[in-house]
This record gives sequence, C-alpha cells and structure tokens, in this order.
Amino acid sequence: MNVKLLCIIVGLAASIAFAQVGIGTTDPQATLHVSGETSTIRIESLDAINNPVLNDGTKIVPLFVNGNGDISLTGNAYGISETEPLNFLIDIPNFIPDDPYNLGFGSGTVVNNNSSGETMVEGEIAKVSINVPQNATIEVKYGVTLLITGADITSGTLVYPSYNKAVGIQTFFCVDIDSDGLSDLEKSRCHGYKGLVYETNYGGNIGYPYLNSQGYLTLPAGTHELYFFGIVKDSESSYTSIGFGGGKDYLKIRVYN
Repeated sequence: MNVKLLCIIVGLAASIAFAQVGIGTTDPQATLHVSGETSTIRIESLDAINNPVLNDGTKIVPLFVNGNGDISLTGNAYGISETEPLNFLIDIPNFIPDDPYNLGFGSGTVVNNNSSGETMVEGEIAKVSINVPQNATIEVKYGVTLLITGADITSGTLVYPSYNKAVGIQTFFCVDIDSDGLSDLEKSRCHGYKGLVYETNYGGNIGYPYLNSQGYLTLPAGTHELYFFGIVKDSESSYTSIGFGGGKDYLKIRVYN
C-alpha cells in the first residue's frame, strides 16, 4: 500500500474517532454541542405518545441517568420497573387512633366544648411526620369521621347532644417546617380548612358523619410534621363532645415532581 495513502487513512480514522459534532456551531466544544440561546433537544421515545404511562403530556416529569449514562423516565434506565411521576409520600388508611382512651369503642381523639360559657374549643387531633425528597408542591387529602355526643366521650357514656341546637365542626392542618416545633407563625398558616354544621333533633342516631378536605402547599426538602386540628362550636349552655377519627379515616399525601 502506498505510504502516503496509508497516512491519509490513519489520519482520517483518528479524526473520526475524536470528532466533535456541532449543531448550530462550527466550533464544537464537546462531543455533542448544541448552540443557540433557544436550542432544545427532543428524544421522542420519552414523549407522551411513546411513553404514556410515565409521561401524560400535561406535567413535566423527571429524567434519570444510570451508571452507563443512559437517560430514561424510570429509576432503572431502560429497565422493567416503572414509577409514575406523581409519587405518594404517605397513604394511611386510618391515621387517627380509633380508641385512644381504651373505652372499647371508636371514640377517636376527643375535643370537648363544655356548657360553662364556652362557644368554641380547638384541639390537636393528629400529628404525622413526612419526608419530602426535594423542594416540591404537595397535595394533602384527608377524611375524618366524627362522633358527636352531648357528654364527655372519654367518660364512656354516649348521649344525645342538647335538643334543637346547632353544632359547628371544623378541621385543618398546619406544617412544622424541619420538625423543630410548631411556631406561632406556622400555626397561623392553616391549610385544608373544612367544616360542617350539625343540627340536633329527635329521631336521630349516634353514628359517624364524615368530613373530608384537601390542601396544596410548597415545602422544602426535609422532614416536616403535619399537625391536624379539630374545632367544636356550640351555644354557651350546650355540652358537645366530638370524637375525631373514631371510624375509618384516610390520609394521602403526594408530591408533584
């Protein structure tokens, strides 16, 4: 083989092996260099048409890179397992103890409003710890059962509330950022408010009405405490005892990536 031709072939092979590709530039600075202030990259195998389970086309979803540098929408790039971009942090089917006072029935966590001039009483009914993996918007959905009676539930006696009275019941939650104690400012920021009005009358039955709500908020990465509160409102002369969470409740918290 001609020595000159051999040198050309070797030089060409070397230039191909170490070539840098430029798009929008004649002087690429990396193996692939896409130039331009508005330049973008599209990988159609990751779009909503070709990957509808993990990319629904309405929300931005995260990409993962494995040890080989492969990019995919799953935790194991190009693997078998799949995780949806909406991740549940917590899914607790009964997050408030049914019988915390060991009464033998579903009392729930009790908030009492006595008949000695009180018209509104607030009490903590549950506390849940969550770990948020990144700065994100979270959705908190919860449902609480209510046991409404006219005497202190913790005494073990269930009686009807005073006849022909209106009782107001509310729930909400606050967030203790970084689990360092619920400050006055954090307590003032109430989320997921929900309420109902119960009118006492003859012909009823003591059971479990249901109250559910949801709230959205943005939290930093880290471990946080969610405090759930119940409020009981009635007339000055009425005694109203509310057991929050004596039946089947639920708490679902999910993070929007």
